[in-house]
Amino acid sequence: MQLATEEKVLVNVTPRETRVAWIENGVLQEVWVERASKRGLVGNLYRGRVARVLPGMQAAFVNIGLDKAAFLHVSDVCIKPVGAGEDCSEEIAKLLHDGQEILVQVIKDPLGSKGARVTMNITLPSHLLVHLPREKTIGVSQRIESSAERDRLRSIIEQWTASAEMGGGFIVRTVAEGADEQELIDDMRFLQKLWHSIEEEKRKLRGPALVHEDQPLYLRVIRDVPHERIESVRVDSRETFLRMQQFAADYVPDLVARIEHYQGERPIFDLYSVEDEIQKALEPKVPLKSGGYLIIDQTEAMTTIDVNTGAFVGSRNLEETIFRTNLEASQAIARQLRLRNLGGIIILDFIDMVVESHKEQVLHALERALAKDRTKSTVSQLTSLGLVEMTRKRTRESLVNTLCEPCPVCQGRAVIKSLETLTYDIFREITRMARQFDTTRLLVIAHERVVTRMMEEESSSIAELESFIGKSLSFQVDMQYSPEQFDVVML
Repeated sequence: MQLATEEKVLVNVTPRETRVAWIENGVLQEVWVERASKRGLVGNLYRGRVARVLPGMQAAFVNIGLDKAAFLHVSDVCIKPVGAGEDCSEEIAKLLHDGQEILVQVIKDPLGSKGARVTMNITLPSHLLVHLPREKTIGVSQRIESSAERDRLRSIIEQWTASAEMGGGFIVRTVAEGADEQELIDDMRFLQKLWHSIEEEKRKLRGPALVHEDQPLYLRVIRDVPHERIESVRVDSRETFLRMQQFAADYVPDLVARIEHYQGERPIFDLYSVEDEIQKALEPKVPLKSGGYLIIDQTEAMTTIDVNTGAFVGSRNLEETIFRTNLEASQAIARQLRLRNLGGIIILDFIDMVVESHKEQVLHALERALAKDRTKSTVSQLTSLGLVEMTRKRTRESLVNTLCEPCPVCQGRAVIKSLETLTYDIFREITRMARQFDTTRLLVIAHERVVTRMMEEESSSIAELESFIGKSLSFQVDMQYSPEQFDVVML
């Protein structure tokens, strides 16, 4: 059967880094990066110790052996034996106390200055199922549309969980549609065995420590992505290829034949221009095919995306031009959110539209484009100013935060002081030093651009300053200094 959408996975492996690219119809849609020094923590289980209970926040900080304490909300403390949708009415002070040792699972990686977020409601995923060892929930993915198939799957799970052999709850994943009973039973037994080994490991440990680590990135891709949509998985490391094939043979036999060892001369990420697309995803400006463009501004508090017509003039009238640009932008925004892994609060500034039907069509186009995203998002209505407020679940660092670091010159501000401002900063520091210390000569050490301006454009000002403070001034270039850095020293 011909796939409606051609979806490929490229896996690039180097000794300390693994990168995975998700390609749809020849275009990069998502990229994941995992480095040995900074492996993601989501899915890991830890033996933790409650460091501090905060009744006012209905939360607690938990020491799990990392640099920063993890955050545990009361809603993630209560075990939900009936259904995951029930709210917890207990106060956290009645459920936890300082020094208490608990088993927790990371549900959100540390982001910026915040520690990891954890839960006591443990989930263990396999290819077909998600095991809830501390609950009794039986559920089936809402994406399985056939009611008969949903009933069949639920019946199998309920039958086996009712037996003495199986315990806990299970959620049937979308990929289980059409799976036979024995496949489901094998998955249940595997998850039960995994849970027993985790409990045994926890009993052996003392104090905060890692109990169970989730699979590496290249295996999680096989386990978690909808394999029926994948045309091929190409990996450029033979060792990783063999591991992926073995894992697939054990858990996703249908995928084995589609996993290929890439031995081409070109680097695997040169296919489909993946390297170029990653580089573009680090830039704030995103060009649109029509000539318009997006400006993406990512901050710790929120992300803003501004839509501009740019060089697009349209062929009819201004309203039509704006409408077409906004429609194209809605598709581009959805892709950029996935590609850059942007999360949290996101403000979309569409170009103002007058026609109500145009506003509705743009919003619907955005929602349809976001439906392809496996990460949950919520979208508000378009305001009179053309703004759309939305949120996208944040579980790991964005692509920029993963691959980049703050500029050492501007310290992440994206601007630096002008040469004129630096000149007057130096003049003030010279005046302060002259009044505070008894010396006849002061030396200014600064970047070449600053010294050049001082000696040329500010030469008369320097002469006036020497007369004012009664001391001579000299200047020295140091190319190791950043443009904003300077020192005034006594000679």
